[in-house]
Amino acid sequence: MTSPEQTADLILRGGRVIDPESGFDSVADAAIAGGRVTAVGTGLGPARAELDASGHVVTAGFIDVHSHVNGIAGLRLQALDGVTTALELEAGVTPVSSAYRQAAAEGRPVNYGFAASWAMVRVETVAGVDLGGRLDRLLASLSAPAAQQRATPGQIAAMLERLSADLADGAIGIGLLVGYAPGSGPDEYLRVAALAAAAGAPTFTHSRDIIEFVPGGVIDGAEEIVRAAGETGAQMHYCHINSTTQRHIDRVLGLVGRAQQAGSHVTIEAYPYGSGMTGIGAAFLAPERLGERGLTPQSLTYAPTGERVASVDRLRELRATDPGGLVIIKQLDEDDQADLALMMRSLTFPDSIIASDAMPLTWSGAAPDPMSWPLRADAVTHPRTAGTFCRSLRMLAGPGGPLGLTETLRRSSLLPARLLQDRVPAMRGKGRLRAGSDADIVVFDPATVSDQATYAASTRPSTGIRHVIVNGTPVVRDGEIVAGALPGQPVRAT
Repeated sequence: MTSPEQTADLILRGGRVIDPESGFDSVADAAIAGGRVTAVGTGLGPARAELDASGHVVTAGFIDVHSHVNGIAGLRLQALDGVTTALELEAGVTPVSSAYRQAAAEGRPVNYGFAASWAMVRVETVAGVDLGGRLDRLLASLSAPAAQQRATPGQIAAMLERLSADLADGAIGIGLLVGYAPGSGPDEYLRVAALAAAAGAPTFTHSRDIIEFVPGGVIDGAEEIVRAAGETGAQMHYCHINSTTQRHIDRVLGLVGRAQQAGSHVTIEAYPYGSGMTGIGAAFLAPERLGERGLTPQSLTYAPTGERVASVDRLRELRATDPGGLVIIKQLDEDDQADLALMMRSLTFPDSIIASDAMPLTWSGAAPDPMSWPLRADAVTHPRTAGTFCRSLRMLAGPGGPLGLTETLRRSSLLPARLLQDRVPAMRGKGRLRAGSDADIVVFDPATVSDQATYAASTRPSTGIRHVIVNGTPVVRDGEIVAGALPGQPVRAT
C-alpha cells in the first residue's frame, strides 16, 4: 500500500491489469503520481481521485508508429481508439525542430513525435518546391516530373546534410516514401540507410514497387529494404507491409523472415484493412499504371466528395486539379475469405507491429476550430484513423482470434516501444504497465471493445474504450473526450 506521504494523484481501481512486458495479468489497482505509475497491487491508496476499472482491462496505452494525423481533432479520434502516442515516422517532416515547436505551442491530447522526411528533403532539393513542412503539399508535389528525377551526387550530398541536421535536432529516425518516388535511384536509398546506421537511427520505408507489380523496375521494393539492412546494418522498418504487397504477401514475408533469421534488423507493421488511402496524384495511381495492381478507376473513392471515380478521364482531371486530394483505394476485399486470410497473415507474422497509417481529416467545408468536439458531420478520413487498434482487438483477440489478448496488446504497445527505445531512451518507460513506467494507460471493456468506423462513416469512434490516461492525465473519461485536456509530450531522440 502507498503511505500518506505517497498520496497518489489517481488510482485506477480494481481492473484486470496486464503488463505486456512481464506478462503480469491480475485484478489489481494502478496508482499514478507525477505522470508515472507508482504502484500496481491490491488495496492501494490514498489518492486524490479514483476511476473505477472493475470488469475492464487496464494496460499500457497503444503506440502508433505510423500516424499522419497532426491535429487535435484527429488525435482525439485516435485517443478514443486507445492510442496514447501517435508518431509521424513514415512520411516524416522537415525541419523537425519546427514541427516539435508547433505541436508544443498548440498542445496535443496524446504524445507526439517525428522522423526526418527524406521525401520532403528530396522534393525541395531536386524539384525546388518549398513544402513548409506540410504533408498535403508533399502529396501534391511528389508526382511532379521534376520531383521524379534522379538526384545528382551533389543533390544527394545536400539531402544527407539536411537529414543529418534533423537527426541532430531530435528526429526519431528517417522516413522514406520511396514508393512515391520511383525515379529515385537505389544508390540514393543506400546512402540514406548508411546515414541512419551511422547515427543509430531507425528508418521507416514505404517500399518501392515490388517486382510483381513492375517487372522491369530497377529493384524489387522488398529486396531493397532487406539489402539495405544487410549492407549498412541499419534498422529498417517495413511500413504497412500488407498495403504495398497485397496478394504477394507470402513471398515478401518469406523474404523478411529469412533476413531476420540471418541477423538483419528488419521489422514490419500492418493494419487490419483491405483498402489504403493516399493522395490521388501518387505515381502508382496514374491511369496507365492501375493495371499493375489489378485496379480500375472505380477502385478509387475521392474523399473530398465521396465519389467513386467513374472513368479514366475523371481520374486524370482529379490528378491534375487536386493531386494531394485523398483517395481510398480498394486493394483487398475484406468480405472475401481468401483476401481476408492474406491480410491476417501480415498481422499475425511473428512480431508484426500494429500501426494505423492514420490519415488527416478532410472537411467538405472550412475546417472548424481545432478544439471543437464532437467532430462535425462532414469530416472524412480512412476508418483506420478511428478504428485500427480496437479492430485489431476484435479480430485478433476476440473469440477464436489467432493471437489472443496479451499478444495483441504486446504488438500494440510493447513492440512499438522496443522498436524505438535504442534511439529514444524515453520509450523504455512506454509500452509497459509497472511501477516506474509512464502513466500512458488505456482502460477498455474486453466484451464490447470494437471498431465502429466504416468506409461510409469513417469518423465513428470505437466502442469499449472507458478511460485513456496520457502522462497521468485523463483525456478520455467514461468513454468521452475530456474537454481541454492536452497533456501530450514530445517523443524525441536525445
